[in-house]
Amino acid sequence: MTRESESGLPIEPVYGPEALKDWDAEERLGEPGGYPYTRGVYPSMYTGRPWTMRQYAGFGTATESNARYQQLIAHGTMGLSVAFDLPTQMGHDSDAAISHGEVGKVGVAIDSIEDMRLLFAGIPLDKVSTSMTINAPAALLLLLYQLVAEEQGVAASELTGTIQNDVLKEYIARGTYIFPPKPSLRLIADIFAYCKAEIPKWNTISISGYHMAEAGASPAQEIAFTLADGIQYVRTAIDAGMDVDDFGPRLSFFFVSRTTILEEVAKFRAARRIWARVMREEFGAKNPKSQMLRFHTQTAGVQLTAQQPEINLVRVAVQGLAAVLGGTQSLHTNSFDEAIALPTDKSARLALRTQQILAYETDVTATVDPFAGSYVMEKMTDDVEVAALELMARIEELGGAVDAIEQGFQKGEIERNAYRIALETDSGERVVVGVNRYQLDEEEPYEPLRVDPAIEAQQARRLADLRAGRDQAAVDRALTELRAAAEGSGNVLYPMKDALRASATVGEVCDALREVWGTYVPTDSF
Repeated sequence: MTRESESGLPIEPVYGPEALKDWDAEERLGEPGGYPYTRGVYPSMYTGRPWTMRQYAGFGTATESNARYQQLIAHGTMGLSVAFDLPTQMGHDSDAAISHGEVGKVGVAIDSIEDMRLLFAGIPLDKVSTSMTINAPAALLLLLYQLVAEEQGVAASELTGTIQNDVLKEYIARGTYIFPPKPSLRLIADIFAYCKAEIPKWNTISISGYHMAEAGASPAQEIAFTLADGIQYVRTAIDAGMDVDDFGPRLSFFFVSRTTILEEVAKFRAARRIWARVMREEFGAKNPKSQMLRFHTQTAGVQLTAQQPEINLVRVAVQGLAAVLGGTQSLHTNSFDEAIALPTDKSARLALRTQQILAYETDVTATVDPFAGSYVMEKMTDDVEVAALELMARIEELGGAVDAIEQGFQKGEIERNAYRIALETDSGERVVVGVNRYQLDEEEPYEPLRVDPAIEAQQARRLADLRAGRDQAAVDRALTELRAAAEGSGNVLYPMKDALRASATVGEVCDALREVWGTYVPTDSF
């Protein structure tokens, strides 16, 4: 009996040679590390070294988050990944009225350069790679990181890491936008240009499908809408006068990994192939690094359950395996208790140990692209690619990613798929262990990690002291220069850096840009 994949594509009980009839292996596969990169972006993949184990963490104050980072480094994590609280993501200070009740809750509160100093105290920024999950105010957090590195004596040219900086997916699926799409894209182009000149090793954007998947996107929708956003960013940078090979090598992506191993592996392989062709054929990229789709993966938080939370350890291991088999460059494995609260130290350590077992106790790192040539894998890769290309063509018909967003197309498609999943789960057609089958009569008690509500008042006091002790005239001058740059065509990151160095706060800098660019008001779904 034929089953359907998460994307609604058929999965046959048996595949044979007929599945690959008229199939050109050289065109569709190539060699590992060679165009179209279906088999991976590097020739040796994990046979030389494993993926980067980059655990996502951040909560409460900068000092508390710093302690968690120090623990993760001691336990063997290879890269840091910073989670910011909601006010920081929205460009508000902790003492703003709109921030009440959210300070430090889903990430660390960063209001100024003082917080950034505390966040990375004792961590040599020339020795670690840092990813920051921040979008609308990404430029601010990158500049604060650069300023702290300079205080450590580390040259910006030595900094490595990634800012997510993918605001288009915020309009589609997540909602932490600030400015309308056009000035947001201008800001992203300014970041590309600034990093090329000042922080050349930095990955300037992590184009994200993860949050679309968390909102309910299917695998085909996830890569279609993510790659369409990527195309929009490339066009924006080219329109701003940049050559595709000036910034293409620093583009990166961010995907989810679900428990459906076969389709997830197919999804990753299809995404690489589509992006390679787009960059070479549409944009004329000549540098092979511009054609490579390099990506970070996070296991699927949306599939974790509050019921019987310990079985999430199994889900995360399966999801992590899918990411590795799909050729990810870095991986975050979720903690088993994240459906309940912030991870405890023990659960965060167990999540990291899951990756270490995959890397060092299994044989999946012994060979490149283990599924290559499999009838089922190659057919599923083709099927996901075709489905994604059809969605991408629909976006082009609507005028591109921004026009499609403004018409609510991507959001509407995701919502319809999320509704389908909810109906299947409610009916029992989609089995979720511990939720609609194999439940316990009584759940075992669990004591989650909780954020101290006093953090909000603590941050407010620190902000008051900061404002009282800084040179306000210097702050005012820098913010005036920032507004002038935003009104004109100059790169806004240079006056922005001056303002942050003078101890302007995240909220003050974002407010200066809000005065010029306004804020985004969403439209109804398509």
